[in-house]
Amino acid sequence: MDFFKDTTDDTWEKLRADCRHCMDCELGKTRHSLVFGVGCESADVMFIGEGPGEQEDLQGEPFVGPAGKLLDTMLELIDLDRSKVYIANIVKCRPPRNRDPLPDEQAACMPWLTRQIDLVDPKILVFLGRIAAMAFIKPDFRITREHGQWFDVGGRRAMAIYHPSALLRDPGKRPETFVDLKTLQREIKNLYD
Repeated sequence: MDFFKDTTDDTWEKLRADCRHCMDCELGKTRHSLVFGVGCESADVMFIGEGPGEQEDLQGEPFVGPAGKLLDTMLELIDLDRSKVYIANIVKCRPPRNRDPLPDEQAACMPWLTRQIDLVDPKILVFLGRIAAMAFIKPDFRITREHGQWFDVGGRRAMAIYHPSALLRDPGKRPETFVDLKTLQREIKNLYD
C-alpha cells in the first residue's frame, strides 16, 4: 500500500488547523478533544496506535492513561522517552467504549496520519497492536505470530508490538514484548553506527 505522498507544502501548523475542524466521521461528533499527536516532530522513530481512550480524549494527548504510563516505561527500557519519539494514533477521536475503530473511521483519519508521517519522516515505524499493523503492514497481520518482525512500509523499517493495553490485560505477553523492544533498540542503534 502506498500511503505516503508528496506533501512538501505541508506544515505542522497547517496540519493541526486542518485536523482540528475535521468531522469526516461520526467520532468527531462525540469527542471531548481531538488527540493529534505528541513528541519530537523530527523523530527517527514513530509509534502509532489505533485510537485514543477515555483519558486521552479528556486530555487531548495520546497514551496518557494506564496504557500510556506503561508505554513510557517501555520506552525507558530502551533509553527513549517522549521527547525522542513521535506518538500518534490512526484515529484522532475516541471510539465509543474504546471499541476498535471501524474501517470507515480509519479511512477518514488516515490522511491526517499519513501527513504526520510525512512531516516527521521517521526511519522506523512501530505499530502498537494489531489494528495499526493491519492498517499498514498487511490486512491479515497476526500480532501473536508476527510481533517483533521487521517489514518494509513505504520505504521505512517497520515492526508491530503488542499494544500496551493488551499487556495490561495479559502480563504474560510482557517477556515477548521486552524481546521486541530490545530488537527495536538494536535497530535504532544501527541507524547511528
